[in-house]
Amino acid sequence: MGNITEAYRKNEAIKKGVIIILAGLAIAVGLNMFLIPADVFSVGVNGISQLISGVLTNLFNINIGTGVWIFILNIPIAILGWIKLGRSATILSLLTVVSVSVMTILIPVVEVTDNPLMNAIVGGVLTGLAIGLTMKYGFSTGGMDIVSLVLSKTTGRTVGSLMFIINLFIIGAAGFLFSWESALYTIISIFCTTQVVDKIHTSHQKVTAFIMTNKPEEVIFSVQKSIVRGMTLLPGTGVFSRKEVAVIMMVVTRYELYDLEMAVYNADDKAFINIIPTQTVYGQFWSEDDQKKIRASRLEGL
Repeated sequence: MGNITEAYRKNEAIKKGVIIILAGLAIAVGLNMFLIPADVFSVGVNGISQLISGVLTNLFNINIGTGVWIFILNIPIAILGWIKLGRSATILSLLTVVSVSVMTILIPVVEVTDNPLMNAIVGGVLTGLAIGLTMKYGFSTGGMDIVSLVLSKTTGRTVGSLMFIINLFIIGAAGFLFSWESALYTIISIFCTTQVVDKIHTSHQKVTAFIMTNKPEEVIFSVQKSIVRGMTLLPGTGVFSRKEVAVIMMVVTRYELYDLEMAVYNADDKAFINIIPTQTVYGQFWSEDDQKKIRASRLEGL
């Protein structure tokens, strides 16, 4: 059991490492081969980095690449994330930022096509793939993903509305500083990015997990250590085996799915997990702040 769990952890670490590299490559290719040559701008910090790099180059003849600015702007954001959101997700996000920055510096700016619509669509899709894949595994590509999550806690506004304001600024700046044609194609690029991210991962979408296990107490204990969510224990019987099995039902956000999977398989590597999309939840569903308070009270009780 221990060897299986250790092997599973190693496989997950390798998987995350591959995703970090692929995310960096996807964003770098999207920027340097599609968006930057067409003066089309990306979302969040990547788009702001493009704006800064473009303005300095065009107005002051100061050539500092987009990749350098991505890294510089993410330093204070990473510190903010470390303090407000926790170490694990911030470290992985920072590694992704480094991957994006290095790839963007190493890959040359090359115009693959002179069709601005194709540039906007392909660049936006590649960026969306990178953001969606990282968020699916509980971290992000850094930048405004971290800022918006922190601000949503302090202002009470949704992450979506904050990201909309940020992207609106990028679109307006693209129009005033470059051309309104650039602004139009930037809107298309951002739309493509958000659509791909939504298809892969929606951070606040809730799902219902059904966990079938022969080790219910071990699984419950393991899950409760990493996720503060209510669980319902149900009796079950395997149709083919005719053996009794425990069924644990719980509702989580998609951001918590990876932690749930790790917790379950750390306790029972033979467990079966079924995930079902959940339209609406009525009743108590703890926020992140509620979870922190519950964790603190549990620690005090130890």
